[in-house]
Amino acid sequence: MTATAPAPSTARARATAFLPRLALVLAALLATLFTAAAPATAHAALTASDPTDGAVVATAPAQVTLSFSKQVAMGDDSIRVLDPQGRRVDTGELRDMCSGNTIRYGTALHSGLPNGTYTVAWQAVSADSHPISGAFTFSIGAPSATEVSLPTTTAGGGPVGIAYGIARYAAYAGFTVLVGGAAFVLLCWRRGAAERPLQKLVVRAWVTLTAATLAMLVLRTPYTGSGRFADAFDLEGLRAVLETKTGASLVSRLLLLGAAALFVAVLFGVYARRLEDGRSEEEKAGDTNDLTFGLAVGGAVVSGGIAATWALSEHASTGIQPGLAMPADILHMLAVATWLGGLCALLVALHKVPGIERSAVRRFSRVAFVSVVVLAVTGVYQAWRQTGTWSALTGTEYGRLLLLKVALVAVLLAVAYTSRKWTARLAESPAVLEAADVKVGTPVSAADDVSRETEPAAVPVDRERAAQLARQRAALDSAREKRMRDADPDRAGLRRSVLAEAAIAVVLLAVTTVLTSTEPGRTVEQEAARGSTATAVPDRAVKITLPFDTGGPNGKGSVRLELDPGRVGANTLHLWADTGDGQPFDLPEAKVAFTLPAKDIGPLPVVPDRSAPGHWTASGVQLPLAGEWRIDVTVRTSDIDQTTVQKTVKIG
Repeated sequence: MTATAPAPSTARARATAFLPRLALVLAALLATLFTAAAPATAHAALTASDPTDGAVVATAPAQVTLSFSKQVAMGDDSIRVLDPQGRRVDTGELRDMCSGNTIRYGTALHSGLPNGTYTVAWQAVSADSHPISGAFTFSIGAPSATEVSLPTTTAGGGPVGIAYGIARYAAYAGFTVLVGGAAFVLLCWRRGAAERPLQKLVVRAWVTLTAATLAMLVLRTPYTGSGRFADAFDLEGLRAVLETKTGASLVSRLLLLGAAALFVAVLFGVYARRLEDGRSEEEKAGDTNDLTFGLAVGGAVVSGGIAATWALSEHASTGIQPGLAMPADILHMLAVATWLGGLCALLVALHKVPGIERSAVRRFSRVAFVSVVVLAVTGVYQAWRQTGTWSALTGTEYGRLLLLKVALVAVLLAVAYTSRKWTARLAESPAVLEAADVKVGTPVSAADDVSRETEPAAVPVDRERAAQLARQRAALDSAREKRMRDADPDRAGLRRSVLAEAAIAVVLLAVTTVLTSTEPGRTVEQEAARGSTATAVPDRAVKITLPFDTGGPNGKGSVRLELDPGRVGANTLHLWADTGDGQPFDLPEAKVAFTLPAKDIGPLPVVPDRSAPGHWTASGVQLPLAGEWRIDVTVRTSDIDQTTVQKTVKIG
């Protein structure tokens, strides 16, 4: 149901003329947004590693580092380095090496690693709450056989991932029906607050959303970690989840659901009783207006808060324009819930409640139209933000899912147009049901009054006979309700079209759930442009690691030197010093010299600047000729303890 019921022909003509102009404006806006796209990301992606994937290094590195495109959450066990036999060779301690816009983490390796192929497996949680993982290999000295197999499944997959995905879908569905059902009662059909079928619908939606949120909170540890259901009972893991942005959002949602329970209790308790008392309609309206306003304001606040628990922890909270994207996402979710959840409430009313007023159907038509307009505007913005280019819309999984979602919405609107026509016929035809003086429990014909023929008032019956009579009365009541509903062919037609809308809405919610856990098209294209570490061109930078021992107290350690791009001309030099246990070694002095013996050039001294504890840099290091250059690194650990270590590398 997406448009107001047509009244005069002039209003219908104006609406018909307005819709093409609205479509053109939206299409122009969409084209403008796509052509003005700027790069952004939502899921984090691995952008670099040291050593790189497939690299063969001359000496064992002191540590392994990973760089990401966006902020990630990692723990001490997030980076694991395995030797050819599958034994861990890292210290198990995570190093946070982030600085400014550089997102880098690492882990130290044990000293004295033998030659062979080593496997690096990593796992993290992106800023938009989704787990990411990967693995690659590097070799020391020369490649070798390895017993370690690279993982074929990604983080968040397997049975735990399926269970978490089901909980996500149930949460979206519960939120949609809870908000939409309550909105339908308050905005379209206040008397529906006293109807048992609508009460059951909204309460069950609240139970579904609460249970799904609890399930997501419990499954969060195995979903982002081991993938084993047993870890759902890990209290330490649960405590760690509660300290994350996603954990805080889930807990906040549970607290807001407590407020929602109070709202539902008032709506179907005090409010419903006031509408059902014996006073006149004018007296009841005057008594319930203030309560209606209070429930509307309170419900809007609670609904917006629950929607914000998604916006603050998922795609909308990362990437470009998060300050605008999060409110837009909240409005988008509320519009979807008001439309689709209200549709479910209308369907239940048409099937279960014989006496729904046609004015309620017309009011819902107007509410749905406003919801669709809000959904279209916010959806276009979010689509641009997460795809950015036409190629991402057709060439990525996220873009294809988005196109499928748009197609489903188009089909839903087409079916809604049919519902709109039935609504128009309801408005123009005589009120068959509303004029009928037929109530449930009253026989509509002598043939229906079976109970009077089979149950004389003065003759007692046994329990079996009583149960049989009760079943007959229930069947008769059900048949009477059905006849009352089907007495109006316009209402029956509307019920069928709304049922079709609801079926499409179920599929639409499923696609939306998958879409929210899929890497956005912007991220995929940016990774492709940059080149992932698995397919990157081997790094030409010169990287060497040299152990040293100055002979004094605490004089043992190692230095790692990187010369980028490692060719003739200007280069950038990085020098790191580590202690024997892999910690940064803040040396009093570190110097480097370059010598080309074959051409009798050098030594060319370089005194790098200290940029951080244990880290020195120098830019513009000039190497004039290609050849076998000897690199001398002089380190001093005290006033009198000093040594020089060297390595010959090929430049050219």
